[in-house]
Amino acid sequence: MKKIKLIVIVIFGMLVLSSCNDYLDVVPDNIATIEDAFKNRIEALNFLHGCYSYLPDYANIDSNPGLVSSDETCLFENAEKTNLHGWDIARGLQNTEDPLMNYWDGINGGKPLFRALRDCNIFLENIDKPFDLTELEKRQWVAEIKVLKAYYHFYLMRLYGPIPIIKKNLPISTSIEGVARFREPVDSVAAYIVNLIDEALPDLLPKIEDPITNQGRITQSIALSIKAETLITIASPLFNGNKDYEGFVDSRGRQLISTTYEPAKWDSAASALKAAIDMCHVAGHSLYTFIPPVVSDLSDSTIIAMGTRGAVTERWNEEIIWGSSSSTSNLQWLCHPAFALIHTGGAVGSILAPSLNVVDDFYTKNGVPMDEDNDWQGIDSYKLTIVGQDMKYYMEPGYTTINMHINREPRFYGNLFIDGGTLYGDGHIIDDADLNVTKFRMGSPSSIPALTRHSDSGYLVKKLINYQTSIPDNSGSFNSYRYAWPIIRLGNLYLLYAEALNEVKDIPDAEVYEYIDKIRFRSGLKGVVESWSNYSINPDKPKTKEGMRKIIQRERMIEMAFEGERTFDLNRWKLSEEYMNKNIRGWSVFEKDPELFYKVEDKYKGDFTLKNYLWPIRQHTLLENNNLVQNPGW
Repeated sequence: MKKIKLIVIVIFGMLVLSSCNDYLDVVPDNIATIEDAFKNRIEALNFLHGCYSYLPDYANIDSNPGLVSSDETCLFENAEKTNLHGWDIARGLQNTEDPLMNYWDGINGGKPLFRALRDCNIFLENIDKPFDLTELEKRQWVAEIKVLKAYYHFYLMRLYGPIPIIKKNLPISTSIEGVARFREPVDSVAAYIVNLIDEALPDLLPKIEDPITNQGRITQSIALSIKAETLITIASPLFNGNKDYEGFVDSRGRQLISTTYEPAKWDSAASALKAAIDMCHVAGHSLYTFIPPVVSDLSDSTIIAMGTRGAVTERWNEEIIWGSSSSTSNLQWLCHPAFALIHTGGAVGSILAPSLNVVDDFYTKNGVPMDEDNDWQGIDSYKLTIVGQDMKYYMEPGYTTINMHINREPRFYGNLFIDGGTLYGDGHIIDDADLNVTKFRMGSPSSIPALTRHSDSGYLVKKLINYQTSIPDNSGSFNSYRYAWPIIRLGNLYLLYAEALNEVKDIPDAEVYEYIDKIRFRSGLKGVVESWSNYSINPDKPKTKEGMRKIIQRERMIEMAFEGERTFDLNRWKLSEEYMNKNIRGWSVFEKDPELFYKVEDKYKGDFTLKNYLWPIRQHTLLENNNLVQNPGW
């Protein structure tokens, strides 16, 4: 009954409250159904849940803008069970007539976030009405809604830059001119987000006390993390002194993105990130460490590789600050390889394929890039070689592979299904002596389960599969273990803090190294300074601000790989034009012999120009509101 009531309220909000305009925040006065929605505590709680329901579907590649809209993955035209919205964006097919992943209007995979803001405001306007709601609980719910409002503004800001600020809903009597909102400068949007969170913070819980029924609800740690992400976003090159946006003004002549660089923004971001991290520690959050099942006998190699994988897929683990309840089952299906011919009939999707561009990013076992590693100088990384016994926990001994698959860092093997690579889990959790092996060459079970379901690069994403997910050996079924998608996790904050500190300081110091090294230690690597000093052809790289900036960016692209962060990171760093205009590469997956399989193919070419840093507003929406201006280039 509770679920039915929630559905009724959400449908009501979608049908009634959007009657005036696709996005304008106008709500009729004195509507009886709104009165009913707040007649008691249960109904108000249902409306609260409805406000949470607008959170993006993070584990859906058709809806999460970060999952497949960068150079991170290869898809193909007739891939099964996907609308390819994000991949179309990566290929330069975004448009103004019918924008893809449209979070402004809620179309083509996007949620209607301006409608979400309307519903949040309805909640704030009516929460005094329930007769049986305690004052303490009311304050907590109000605080949660304020942070949700802040987050929805932040999400829109990351995509569109300057947006209208929806502080309150307007009465139905408001004139047409009055409802035609203007876009506000990015700095003003960020200030509003920060103020909302600061208002809400005292009334939020430090942590969830009843995880069975309330997991995913806003806490102080979540609120401070959103504030920190907002501030580092506006401190980054896209929004901080970006000369490309000179002349980007609204119809009143206001500059919408500042073209003056402000170093103080990095100070604010660093302070906010430290406050968020400290609160997370107080609330009991820490970096995830994989703990094997009680009866398991696992090697250190497997345990370390499971660190970064488990940080994402271990349900509600200690590293997850904010998790989403959106289903991860289909995403795991899209990532999972087949291990037997019986699995090729539909048990696995085998579609979400990392590009060779991203595979190259991962470090060697020495913790530095391949092209900087002293031990790799003069070695042909694409040359065929045989897997030795020393690699048995990550690859099948005796298998023919290439040099670049050997002696890489543990995260390489924890993130990626590679040709000849092993999988811990899938029913093999007692030990790691006899693991399933992925073989992507043509004719092998992992290669082409179907023409609409296969890896187009010769890799699949292992990181997003929980180790308890399985495809039983003698069946065509797929048994997924559902986990909470990590909207925010502590490792992300550590790397953002290292980044902000590096920009604040004249030269990197021990504090900058500390937070990036925490991530590296969990991954079985030495610290930055030690690794570059001992193994890199550029031993002094970590000692300069510019060198450390490159290292931190690389570390983020490795640690946060396939979690939807790369798109937003490349954009805020203003590096998308560099990365997204390269040929997206993979192996020749329709070949059987290793000599032919390991030939690089260009799968498609990214298409990214200056206009793509900000997403377009639908042309129809601009016609409805003459006060809105389109983003540059569209």
